[in-house]
Amino acid sequence: MNRLETRVNRPDDIRDRAVDELRRFGVLMLDGHFDYGNGYHGRTYLNPHQLFRYPSTIWRLAQDLLDLVPSTIASSTEVVAGPATGGALLAHTIAGLLDSRRSLTHPPCSFAPFGVDTEDRPRLRSFYRQLVNGRRVLLADDVLNTGQTLQQCAEIVRAAGGSVLAAVVICDRLARVVDIGAPVIALTEYAAQENYSADQCPLCRAGTPVTAF
Repeated sequence: MNRLETRVNRPDDIRDRAVDELRRFGVLMLDGHFDYGNGYHGRTYLNPHQLFRYPSTIWRLAQDLLDLVPSTIASSTEVVAGPATGGALLAHTIAGLLDSRRSLTHPPCSFAPFGVDTEDRPRLRSFYRQLVNGRRVLLADDVLNTGQTLQQCAEIVRAAGGSVLAAVVICDRLARVVDIGAPVIALTEYAAQENYSADQCPLCRAGTPVTAF
């Protein structure tokens, strides 16, 4: 059995190793007061700045994540799309890695980054809306909190004429409040403490400052 087959057949080992690495390198922050930018606060956070500090780190995690993606999804993906900034960087990496795993005759995988509108919601420029039209799209993001960002991205892709095969994330905090309408594949899962709506956050009421980094 070669190294790739060993990794593919041991998903629990892949996930356990990823959690250890995220905590060891200070990516998974477990005790703070974080504003997730979507109307919710919480105590845990996956620090994208630390995660993307070294390109080799995200390449290694993306390789492990792709080992968990079913072959039917990996082979069908035509576009990988992700929200700025962490999701877009991960999506770009995954698109390249998918091509490296395919035959040279396979059409190359495209990449589509979401920007943000004036209200900080995901938006897709007209160039990329044309790119996803009629194509099968894999969404990617660094961390899944409430799921609202990925849900908005999925709606944008569908409105542009594309189909969403699945979403991949490095860390799922198991705190979703919405359904994106597609499978979610996570490299790691961390059962974070409860999300709080910003107007009912006990950390805010206690005067705990929002964690800065």
